[in-house]
Amino acid sequence: MEKEIAICLRQVSKTFRLSKRPIYTLKERVFDFFRFHGSDTFQALKNINLEIYKGECVGLVGRNGSGKSTLTKIMTGIYMPDKGGKVVMHGDHLLLNLGLGFAHELTARDNVYINASILGLSQEKIKHIFDNIFEFAELQAFVDVKIKYFSSGMVQRLAFSIAMYAESDIVFLDEVFAVGDAKFVQKATEAIEKNFMLNKNRTVILVSHSEEHILKYCSRAFLLHKGELVLTGTPQEVFAKYNTLQ
Repeated sequence: MEKEIAICLRQVSKTFRLSKRPIYTLKERVFDFFRFHGSDTFQALKNINLEIYKGECVGLVGRNGSGKSTLTKIMTGIYMPDKGGKVVMHGDHLLLNLGLGFAHELTARDNVYINASILGLSQEKIKHIFDNIFEFAELQAFVDVKIKYFSSGMVQRLAFSIAMYAESDIVFLDEVFAVGDAKFVQKATEAIEKNFMLNKNRTVILVSHSEEHILKYCSRAFLLHKGELVLTGTPQEVFAKYNTLQ
């Protein structure tokens, strides 16, 4: 039986323009965009071709600066690839990168409603799971406190708890196995396994430096190095190569 494709990338590259002049204000940044002057370019990704199949969990591996974040942002539509590159996704997606997307001047209550709505949950559904979100995050006493007064760990726990209720077909997990203290990490890991890893109706892309997690959960892995896809293979093959890279 032929496998169904969830994500397909063809000749995907991404080049960033780096201005040679310092920019200090938003106004300067806007004018800099339209003004031609000397600049350098940096090619973060170079002709990436890959396919990810529905229902599989794959790992995205690479050292810092290898292009993992850029590739993830292209697959989720945050960045557009250079001209000629093509990205096709079959299904809606969730990027779980803890702590991003919260409005710090709003309360935790408001942020839950906003972020859960963005994830596609109805107001009725949010009301139904509202108490469960705060109970799981262990933040029942902080429902009406502004996010700006939260510690980074509290923000991560709340973001994680919201995301557990997302119903996306394709899930990107970006370094999500370090949420709070050891007790919460254990609880979060069990929730990730139940909601994502063991759910064969979902496609999971696990972005991580952790060999342990990639080996445990992923059937395949992609190795990025200096913007290039240097190997697609089993997690064992990918980490054997990863450990030889300079």
